Amino acid sequence: MVDATVTVVDRGSVRSDVNYIIEGFSVGTATEPNPDTVMGDGAVYNLVIDHPEATILWDTGSHPEAGEGHWPSTLYDAFEHYDADEYPLPDALAAVGYAVSDIDAVIQTHLHIDHAGGLHHFDGTDVPIYVHEAELKHAYYSANTDAGDDAYVAADFDHDLNWAVIHRDRTELFEGLELLHLPGHTPGLLGVKLDLDGFGTAILAGDEVFTRANYDGEQPMGGPMLWSKRDWFESLQFLKDLARRTDATVFCGHDSDDVERLREELP
Repeated sequence: MVDATVTVVDRGSVRSDVNYIIEGFSVGTATEPNPDTVMGDGAVYNLVIDHPEATILWDTGSHPEAGEGHWPSTLYDAFEHYDADEYPLPDALAAVGYAVSDIDAVIQTHLHIDHAGGLHHFDGTDVPIYVHEAELKHAYYSANTDAGDDAYVAADFDHDLNWAVIHRDRTELFEGLELLHLPGHTPGLLGVKLDLDGFGTAILAGDEVFTRANYDGEQPMGGPMLWSKRDWFESLQFLKDLARRTDATVFCGHDSDDVERLREELP
């Protein structure tokens, strides 16, 4: 266990069709062939992990100009981060008592547009950006070809960054802080296992599970949200088994209730 604190950094909300978040959430039937579309908001947040060895930023959120052309228009139309401009990373950090200059390391869970949009603040610095090898390769491939995944924008991550590339499935980064490779949503998604004094074990699952329905109900995200459904299920079972064995509390990547639990329960 480590004497560390975890602080939520609010970055606004993304609005989308809930069918993206929970597969088959609203489907047609014989009696209701055209069900209403249900739109939902998902929390976008970062975390500052104040650890004895480093002040660590978990993800960097959306670029503040997401709705002004930084994101492709079709992507923004499907996933509207309508208040991204109200929560630029420096301001969001300042609201909880930190500055970009306080950050010693960044854990980049993956490089999608709502997670990597603040990396430009670390351009030309020595701050290590921890990312999985599979993620970095897939992001560059996707952003620079017509294949791959549309949710990567090269302008988010194609900077002079001090990439610290993770190759293994499990990596102890600092005392009481372990990185977990959880492929499924993307090839190189990273979760974080934290063993915290005064709390116990917390697992930051990130976008392996957007909401509690994905974790508790084992309902996958909609097809476009999964690089590999098979890998997603395997990662989910690994995550659940690890949580059982370590008596861990799992926190989801975009669940507003989980964000409040992070604020209230973690030191």
